[in-house]
Amino acid sequence: MTRRMHLAAHFPGVNNTTVWADPRSRSQIEFSSFEYLARTAERGLFDFFFLAEGLRLREHKGRIHDLDVVGRPESLTVLNALAAVTDRLGLAATVNATFNEPYELARRLATLDHLSGGRSAWNVVTSSDAFTGENFRRGGYLDRADRYSRAAEFVATARELWDSWTPDGEPRPFAHQGHHFDIAGEFGLPRSPQGHPVVIQAGDSDEGREFAASTADVVFTRHSSLEEGRSFYADVKRRLAGYGRTPDGLKIMPGVGVVLGDTAAEAQEKAAVIRRQQTSPQTALLTLEQIWGVDLSSYDPDGPLPDIDPVAEPSLTQGRTRRGDTVAIAEKWRALSREKGLSIRQTVIEAGGRQSFIGTPGAVAAEMEEFVRQDAADGFILVPHLTPGGLDEFVDQVVPLLQERGVFRTEYRGTTLRSHLGLSEPPRLPLSAAP
Repeated sequence: MTRRMHLAAHFPGVNNTTVWADPRSRSQIEFSSFEYLARTAERGLFDFFFLAEGLRLREHKGRIHDLDVVGRPESLTVLNALAAVTDRLGLAATVNATFNEPYELARRLATLDHLSGGRSAWNVVTSSDAFTGENFRRGGYLDRADRYSRAAEFVATARELWDSWTPDGEPRPFAHQGHHFDIAGEFGLPRSPQGHPVVIQAGDSDEGREFAASTADVVFTRHSSLEEGRSFYADVKRRLAGYGRTPDGLKIMPGVGVVLGDTAAEAQEKAAVIRRQQTSPQTALLTLEQIWGVDLSSYDPDGPLPDIDPVAEPSLTQGRTRRGDTVAIAEKWRALSREKGLSIRQTVIEAGGRQSFIGTPGAVAAEMEEFVRQDAADGFILVPHLTPGGLDEFVDQVVPLLQERGVFRTEYRGTTLRSHLGLSEPPRLPLSAAP
């Protein structure tokens, strides 16, 4: 049987993905932008619409990072509004498990699920940095090692709350006592249309992969090459059995960019232009400084990479996710630069380009199908470079070809996000086992 592909839309406006200099770019705050992209995704029969989160304006060298997006509305507020102008599209919010509380967030997610008829999803993220924590009462108290333990207990507690009403629609008391949470009371809403909102996770560390295998319904991954995708896919799916889960119970969806052209050469030329627009000379140096951890403003973006090693604990940038082993990344980038004779800016473009599928609509459709067939992905989260019209070409030109190939739906057959993803409704906690 042909495997069906899953598609989702990521609202752009985070990092330097969006080309704000393009005259077609519009606001990342006005509701009309969210509505346009969501309606386009629903017209393309996508599974869900995905919003990122920013809890503090990020800084670089002690100043607001002016190459980053400034101003990002709260995700669940936007998605509740989108529920009124869409019918079937899933609505996924990124919400931090470090700076929220289970009862309050479970209630907000359940409310969206009720209002939308079962289309809500929660992308669980964590944070341990004091910089972000300064915006909150508890500050940066959380040890980095506790991020995932709190997140796992947070999700488990939310699920207890969602299951706390009886099948007959009667509230029953809940009580949760754990390392991070000690709460008791009654939940304010009955079980929502899809049982639980869909849980999405995006961590790539070993801890993150284990958390995804134990808890998530969807993984948003950065592995967008075929080889890396197959390795990540096999590793995470292998872990599911340890939690009594089957491979179909977790969908792996890398974030990708698509550039289309009438010919392969035209598409490659367009992609090169977009990448240069996304990575200005200033952005190239900033990206390098995030890895090296030192001020590199004296370096020429069109010159060679630094011959110094990164510092152990870079602190120039505040509010960004850590890049992992920066020494290993620096060495990899140096090797790439030497092999291809690339400057700083060219190396950043080559190493960080998100356009995974570049070509004619037919070639892109065939390559995307190959990823799914080769077990490198269950589908894709598209990250366009324009706000809000960046999905138009894909929906108009690629989706029909995927449908002709029999790998993508021609209509929504269900009403909930779980039905779109082929996920079963989670079993209700037996009354006798409930707290």
